[in-house]
Amino acid sequence: MPMTKQYDAAYFERWYRDPALKDQAIGGSARLARKVALAVATAEYHLERPIRTVLDIGCGEGAWRAPLRKLRPRVQYLGFDSSEYAVGRFGKRRNLHLARFGDFEHLRPCAPVDLLVCSDVLHYLETRELDRGLPALAELCGGVAFLETFAHEDGIEGDTHGFKQRPARFYRERLGALGLAPLGSHLWLSPALYDDAAALEVSAAG
Repeated sequence: MPMTKQYDAAYFERWYRDPALKDQAIGGSARLARKVALAVATAEYHLERPIRTVLDIGCGEGAWRAPLRKLRPRVQYLGFDSSEYAVGRFGKRRNLHLARFGDFEHLRPCAPVDLLVCSDVLHYLETRELDRGLPALAELCGGVAFLETFAHEDGIEGDTHGFKQRPARFYRERLGALGLAPLGSHLWLSPALYDDAAALEVSAAG
């Protein structure tokens, strides 16, 4: 029987702060800042105003919060993660709460947000849990979602423990069925904004 993956202190030290990985680490500051800037700019482009609310599902230690606040100091950030370590250590300071992805089958902790983040999560989930929580991504996103997800075609390096070898088509079909429209670079437009998008602002499903 394979070992259960543990998102404990050792995991975050290894994959987010190991000096040997430098800026190639999951949590490399420069890489993260670029992702945050991309997501914020895209959301604000489609909303035509500054973002006010962010929901981060699978937030880990809440690493997105600081670079978000650097760009938009007044943004309301809310995070959820299954790691008891991360929530126990950072929950109070960073507004993180304990929940598994599958809990979002029923969990609706806030009104639809301007920017929904679910980064480096979906490709580690069992299909049953993925399908339980997936509808929440569309229902809780009122603007743009950053859903960083890797597929079988990508040949990923790094944390491959528990990685699900699914084709990109698997995710496109499921997210598209929810009404989320692909914008490229892991970004998806919410169903609420789709009718206002120009034809060439959204990618062709395929």
